[in-house]
Amino acid sequence: MTRVSELLALADSITGFMPPDEGRALFDNALLHGARKPNATWMEIGSYCGKSSVYLGAAAEQSSSLLYCLDHHHGSEENQVGWPHHDPTLVDLEDGRLNTLPHWQRTVARARLESTVVGVVGESSIVAQHFAQPLDLLFIDGGHGHDVAWRDFQLWARKINTGGLLMIHDVFSNPSDGGQVPYEIYRAALQSGVFVDVAEVGSLRVLVRIR
Repeated sequence: MTRVSELLALADSITGFMPPDEGRALFDNALLHGARKPNATWMEIGSYCGKSSVYLGAAAEQSSSLLYCLDHHHGSEENQVGWPHHDPTLVDLEDGRLNTLPHWQRTVARARLESTVVGVVGESSIVAQHFAQPLDLLFIDGGHGHDVAWRDFQLWARKINTGGLLMIHDVFSNPSDGGQVPYEIYRAALQSGVFVDVAEVGSLRVLVRIR
């Protein structure tokens, strides 16, 4: 088994909310982009337990790029007690809050991606104010609440270089399929005239910055 095949098989097996076909599309688009623009800086917003971090990390490793994975690791709105996606096994018994950081760290270590994937722990809106490095790839998959998702888009999409990729997860045009905020920011990106569509697989949308 090749290194890439090993990483993709691992990513497929990790607990998370990204179906394998969308994860493979995330990898494929990132890999193709990395081949054109190697040695770049990538950012993932919303890492949970590391499933998408491995898909993206596998592509980053192939292109000698560095992937930052930003998450406060206390779970988004839909992961909290009383919500459908709550997992009580991820709760820190010390303070009663969700804490996915140890799980993410174990995932990255297991994948042997620690020299390619760098964790950033904190609130996205705070880190964005101090992160000056331009990005060649941005993946938005953090909280899907209105204010949180819009802040992620408004604060981070502006950091993408011309020719860079913007990837957005959980984009559902039909409200019966899922929350609408990721769809709203996807539409806003298109309507801005700054981004155009590149690919669509399931709820994953891939766009490129054209100016």
